[in-house]
Amino acid sequence: MTFMRTLLGAAAGTALLSGAALADPAIIYDLGGKFDKSFNESAFNGATRWAEETGGKFAEVELQSDAQREQALRRFAESGANPIVMAGFSFASALEEVAGDYPDTKFAIIDMVVDAPNVKSVVFNEHEGSYLVGMMAAQASKTGTVSFIGGMDIPLIRKFACGYAQGAKAANPDVAIIQNMTGTTPAAWNDPVKGTELTKAQISQGSDVVFAAAGGTGVGVLQAAADEDILSIGVDSNQNYLHPGKVLTSMLKRVDVAVYNAMKEGEDLTTGFTAMGLGADGVGYAVDDNNASLVTAEMTAALEEAKAAIIAGDIVVHDYMSDNSCPVE
Repeated sequence: MTFMRTLLGAAAGTALLSGAALADPAIIYDLGGKFDKSFNESAFNGATRWAEETGGKFAEVELQSDAQREQALRRFAESGANPIVMAGFSFASALEEVAGDYPDTKFAIIDMVVDAPNVKSVVFNEHEGSYLVGMMAAQASKTGTVSFIGGMDIPLIRKFACGYAQGAKAANPDVAIIQNMTGTTPAAWNDPVKGTELTKAQISQGSDVVFAAAGGTGVGVLQAAADEDILSIGVDSNQNYLHPGKVLTSMLKRVDVAVYNAMKEGEDLTTGFTAMGLGADGVGYAVDDNNASLVTAEMTAALEEAKAAIIAGDIVVHDYMSDNSCPVE
């Protein structure tokens, strides 16, 4: 098994062409880096699992700027990589430009829908998983105030925040919820210093449980929460291990499964739209040895009851992206 890791630069075209043999899959990570301990790293873990199980190899690249998205897609397509997986909604515009030029290449985009005959679009019901961790946050809070820190201020992250607020209010109608976004540019995904500052500001307002949906910025949030002796909630991958006994749980978003499935299907990738929610274990919450002492049986029972009700349709969690509004603030 071999991996090709490169940055797009003067020699990137040669590196990509030599790294991806005909029909080997490829993955392009979003800004924030492959080892962001969150979204991108989950994508990498899915690709790695596929490679380890099959003995195959995949090409990969970490972007340094938005301008490199279309360049990376075209170079992988020209090299014969198939399918080409993109980790992140920001690839949508580039993919819309590229997909039609390579009709025999299959593409998979995560977190966005691109309508093209050779594209698989995978989205998640983040609001459902966020609802469950919001319930847990309100149950664990001793101050009656919980908080949320998002990365880039976009509807997708508002979707996390809204689900979280709904879950918190369901568990404790009197809970106070503080919300902050890190910024309005892609830099917001990789600013742990700003994450630290926002966490401390929220603590000063009474928050004792903070949920970060902010990519690499969330590393700063979780660190600050541990340093200030409050609880945090991780996102995307299981981040409980980062600060054992301090991370209440992690809202799992199975990006790894989406990447693994796309690579497993290979050139026979099923195109079209796929939504991964609680019913398909596309989202959820993490309990392991690192947080077992924080999660009571009562918490788990309440969350499992709510999970079953959401899957059955008895609880409907509002999707912010359906109308760009949230019934709970």
